Amino acid sequence: MKTTTTAAMLLMLIIGNIGAVDIESYQFVDHLLSLPGPGVPEVFEDGVIFTAPSNHYGTVGISFAYEDFSQIYWFRRLMVPQDSSQLSPQEKKRNAPVYKDGGILFYVHTIPEKKNLTTLDYRLIIDGLWTRDPLNPQSRLDAASGLILSTVKLPPIKRTPSPVDNPPGTLYFSFEGAPGGSVTVAGTFNGWDPFMYELKEDPRNLGHYSLILPLPKGTYQYVFYHQGQRIPDPNNNLKVYTKDGMPASEAVVK
Repeated sequence: MKTTTTAAMLLMLIIGNIGAVDIESYQFVDHLLSLPGPGVPEVFEDGVIFTAPSNHYGTVGISFAYEDFSQIYWFRRLMVPQDSSQLSPQEKKRNAPVYKDGGILFYVHTIPEKKNLTTLDYRLIIDGLWTRDPLNPQSRLDAASGLILSTVKLPPIKRTPSPVDNPPGTLYFSFEGAPGGSVTVAGTFNGWDPFMYELKEDPRNLGHYSLILPLPKGTYQYVFYHQGQRIPDPNNNLKVYTKDGMPASEAVVK
């Protein structure tokens, strides 16, 4: 993303389509915008991204076997920033981002951890007709129904310790990134200073950064800073918004 303002506006466009997946991460938005076009389903972070061509279909929905196909989730159109060279003089004068259809309909589904699934089996509803996913070559025949189901192989669930698991009187912060980087944490415990507390990289597990921070009892909001970006904790499902409207994570010290 070129600016925080543009990223925030894109978050508002996309946020309504994704449930528990951590899309408050700008990396997630950047990844969606980097997709070259519709393709096979992709496992990214703790979700699966499904796509379809927006210029071929009117509506696309998806339903999952583990829910007995009892719910339909609808794809949405991915809007991308319009190239400034293609803007009209009036649009340039407004000095505000203009968005266009990115050619992709998408839906992101959180991997259901409690189901212990190794695959995610599903069917699409394209313009009112049930069908297998034409962009996914992986499928299987469901013996019970006789239907061909599209399927996505799921990775083993890796559970990283989160701040809410910590012993009394501390918060444990962890972050996965590229080796040799710099990761800091800021929050209500230090006046949101992004330089005071730096996570240390594990020399035996490069790319894994962590910090144990003793704190008094109370509820704290915090974010990580990495490569100039403000990032809520991917390992903490409790998300809040600060007074300035920015996403953050929250944890309690007991």
